[in-house]
Amino acid sequence: MNLIILVSVILVCVPVAGLAWSVLTIDKQGQVAVGELLARGAASVSMAPAAKRSLLETIGRRLTPPGYVAFLDRLLSLAGRPLSMPLGKVLGTKLALGVTGVVVGLYMTAVGTTPLMKLAGLFVLFLGYFIPDLLLYSKGKERQKVIQLELANTLDQMLISVEAGLGFEGAMARAGENGKGPLAEELVRTLQDMQVGRSRREAYLALAERTSIPELRSFVQAIVQADTYGIAISRVLRVQAKVMRMKRRQRAEEKAMKLPVMILFPLLFFIFPVLFIAILGPAVINTVVTLSGQ
Repeated sequence: MNLIILVSVILVCVPVAGLAWSVLTIDKQGQVAVGELLARGAASVSMAPAAKRSLLETIGRRLTPPGYVAFLDRLLSLAGRPLSMPLGKVLGTKLALGVTGVVVGLYMTAVGTTPLMKLAGLFVLFLGYFIPDLLLYSKGKERQKVIQLELANTLDQMLISVEAGLGFEGAMARAGENGKGPLAEELVRTLQDMQVGRSRREAYLALAERTSIPELRSFVQAIVQADTYGIAISRVLRVQAKVMRMKRRQRAEEKAMKLPVMILFPLLFFIFPVLFIAILGPAVINTVVTLSGQ
């Protein structure tokens, strides 16, 4: 009977938590407003009305420590700051999912008749609150991986543009317009930062801060030093593009060297037993038949 009640509670609370997550993180009006502002230009940003916070957002922001808010903001930055998941809605969603997890976890702990059930209740107790963190971390990890894969090709495109006569910002604009993916978006955002009044150094360093890729950070540092000391950008781009290609090849070779180790466990647990059965099975059967006939 307790199991039936437990399943019923889970079937009710999980859809409610999912509904809260979807409602709190979908902001179609915000997406339309941001798109219109970008279309009109950065000058109209100051004319945008301030967004109203919901009750959950206000409570979540007040209950969350400032250091943890900064950590969530960093996760959002690595994830590309999706328009449907601003920081306030993430805090409100964490509050809603956390309350749901506490209710379900306490119930499972109270009605649990086995230590495993009580342990599962304690796990659910904390799981709801940290679900948004896991989603943001996963999205950010995937996004950074895509940026790392696109970096070498993007630098090659920028090098070709600079050698053809374009300036560095023009090469960035060309790579951002013609490219697709998070790296192209970051290049466009860097140019927008410079258009609204930020210095080159600040815009480049902000680009490095929005990512966790060591190669991109070293590239930004090289560009900042070249801009400071007057070094030719084409020479810096040529060296950096060569380094990025070499590192990409090294990563591919490293993955290839890890492949035999990764294949070892599937071979031991799934393929070798079947081979042993196929090879030794008939011999064992014949031996048993022979011994039983004697």
